[in-house]
This record gives sequence, C-alpha cells and structure tokens, in this order.
Amino acid sequence: MMGGNDWIKLQASAAASPWRLRWASWLESSFCQWFIVAVILLNSLVLGLETFAGVMARHGSVLVMLDRLCLTVFVVELLVRMAVYRRFFWQSGWNWFDFLVVGVALVPQSGPFAVLRALRVLRVLRLLTVVPALQKVVGAMLHAIPGLGGVIAVMAVFFFTAGVLASHLFGEVFPQWFGNLGESLFSLFQIMTLESWSMGIVRPVMEVYPWAWMFFVPFIVIATFTILNLFIGIIVSTMQELSTLPDPEQKHVETIQVLERMEADIQSLKNSLKRK
Repeated sequence: MMGGNDWIKLQASAAASPWRLRWASWLESSFCQWFIVAVILLNSLVLGLETFAGVMARHGSVLVMLDRLCLTVFVVELLVRMAVYRRFFWQSGWNWFDFLVVGVALVPQSGPFAVLRALRVLRVLRLLTVVPALQKVVGAMLHAIPGLGGVIAVMAVFFFTAGVLASHLFGEVFPQWFGNLGESLFSLFQIMTLESWSMGIVRPVMEVYPWAWMFFVPFIVIATFTILNLFIGIIVSTMQELSTLPDPEQKHVETIQVLERMEADIQSLKNSLKRK
C-alpha cells in the first residue's frame, strides 16, 4: 500500500518521539491502508446511490448518515497523519491532494457554497493516494507533460489553420458547423474524434461541395492518425520508461532495516550505561 517517504523521513528524524513512530507504523500498516480503501469504496457507492431519486426517497437518511461517517473517518485519518508527520506531511504532493479533497467536503452546504456540495465526489480520487499502481499511472502522465508540449503546439497551429480555412470554405452554407472560428474548431474536434463525422458533418457538406473530401480526409489522417497517436505514444513510452526504474519502496525497506538496527544498538548502549 501507500507507505513511503513520510515514514522514512520521520524515522530518520532525530526529533521523532516513540509515540509518533508507533502511530506512523500503524498508519502505514496494511490493515489501516486497506481500511481506508474500503471506506473510499463505500463512500463511492453511497455517492452513486444518492443520484437516484427513488433510492433517496426510501433510504436517504441512511445514505446521508453513511456519507457523514465516511467523511468523519477521512477527517480523523487526515488529522492523525498531520499530527504524526507534522512538517513532513506538507512535503508530499499527495498529502496536499488529500488535504484539499477532504477540505472541499467540509465547505458549508448552504448559501453561495451550496454548489460545491457536488465536489464531494472528489473524495473518490483519494484512491490515487493509497493505491501505488494508480500513483504510478498518474506519475507517468505528469512526467509525460513536458514531452507533450511540442505535440500540443503542433496541434494548436494545425487546428487554427484548419479552423480558419474551414470557416472560409464552408461557413457561408453551413454556419451551424463552420460559421466562425469557434464553431469550426469544435466541429473539427468532433471530426478528429471520429464521432458522427461522416453522416453528421462531412457527407452533408459534400452534397454541396463534392470536393470537400480533399479537405476532410487529409485532416483526419493528420489530426487523428498522426497527432493524436503521438499523444498516446508519448504517454505509453513514459510509462514503460518509469516501469523499468527501480522501485523506490525497496530502498525504503532497506533504509528502515538499517534504522531499526541503529535504534536497537542505541537502546542497547543506553541500557549498558544505565547499568554502569
């Protein structure tokens, strides 16, 4: 499960008291981590059931109680982690993510902030912080962002050029699709996703402009089969690259063992000095 840098930093800290180490060990135990996962899944089920009017009419009070109980567990767990790890807690981006997700759920549910009640569903995203496999996927996506910058720039230039051209070519007859640059960009994005592009847009246009295929076919080849696949290729390549790197958790285990031996040696030395 999660484990990791907070636990290592706390053990390496000379100011870490025994009770903080015991609580940290409990927080990072498999039982505690799986319990939090179970609560997140239960909360996800409750939030899903609350979208059904019939279910809310029959079991609304029970669902609200379960939702508040899950939120209580999240808040208590977060407060304990903050008390145990202290400054180390704020050195982790995942901890900041947990803090914000749980904090949104504590916003008043009335007045101008009532709309934020829907953001309770963000609690489901806490799975990202307790399941290492999901953390690796998110990490790969974030790691791929710099490499995607060039592809995004190429796509922006290509879409802008195609959007202006489509507006001039087809905007007069089909203003609902190509009346201005915004409409053209949205229609071209729909075509790029291959969603109802043929019968929905291209064939009606070709009934008026038989040569329109000369514009749309190259656009699909470049936008869908080239640029879009570059996105996928970079992300997959990044995930493969990260999967070949050594697991930092293995280093954490070795560090913990060394620290435990050092602690045992120090305790033994203290006992010897007391006997003398």
